[in-house]
Amino acid sequence: MCRWAAYLGEAVFLEDIVTAPCHSLIAQSHCAQEAKSPTNGDGFDLAWYCDRPEPGLYRDILPAWSDPNLKSLCRQIRSSLFLAHVRASTGGATSRMNCHPFTAGRWSFMHNGQIGGFEKIRRALENALSDDVFDRREGTTDSELFFLLMIDEGLAGDPQGAVSRATARVIDASRRAGFEPALRLTAALSDGESLHAVRYATDAHAPTLYTSVFRNGGGRCLMSEPLDRDGGDWQPIPPSSFVTITRDGMTIRPFAPEPVRLALAV
Repeated sequence: MCRWAAYLGEAVFLEDIVTAPCHSLIAQSHCAQEAKSPTNGDGFDLAWYCDRPEPGLYRDILPAWSDPNLKSLCRQIRSSLFLAHVRASTGGATSRMNCHPFTAGRWSFMHNGQIGGFEKIRRALENALSDDVFDRREGTTDSELFFLLMIDEGLAGDPQGAVSRATARVIDASRRAGFEPALRLTAALSDGESLHAVRYATDAHAPTLYTSVFRNGGGRCLMSEPLDRDGGDWQPIPPSSFVTITRDGMTIRPFAPEPVRLALAV
């Protein structure tokens, strides 16, 4: 499984979370402690917001621990809102187009988890997308397709509802294909103003997610694993939760898929 980090608050250098701490995201790329595999070496990506509404994006297929450009950028870039991801592929080639976060306009999205049986339902899910949204498909991963499902379900106006309805689409497609859904979804998304996250699974094994106040209350961090084990007040996010962080604070609400609305024959 992948590892990721997201931050919203007073502007900080990306290195404060991505590279500098003892259990930074870079450290988690080669020695994760709460994942199936300790190694997440199938590429990485950064998405950060500054003076423009769209996020900046830097991605590569190198292991995060071996790219000096990544360390240099994190040392120089200061941002009040950013997402960072190190990838352990569960499907899809190791390519830049398959590295998270994915972006569309002002939105960014990254995912830890997978859609079980993806190849059996991929075509059905892609065919259900509107033409405009389908044309944004660049890679081959289940994660990018889930992002497009969210956009198709009204992400811009209703983030939690869009995630819930996209989740229901995946579950419904799995059942129509004749197997039990196996979706694991610990993801973060942002529009450059707010930071959202979801932790959900159709079984009892939702990938981990933690949050903590950062830098004496100047911001809040979301992580697959804590940045440190001895310091910091890291709060586990419960399964089946939807998190929203704004400049004014954080809310955690229950999360569940919305029932799929079927068209009635007339």
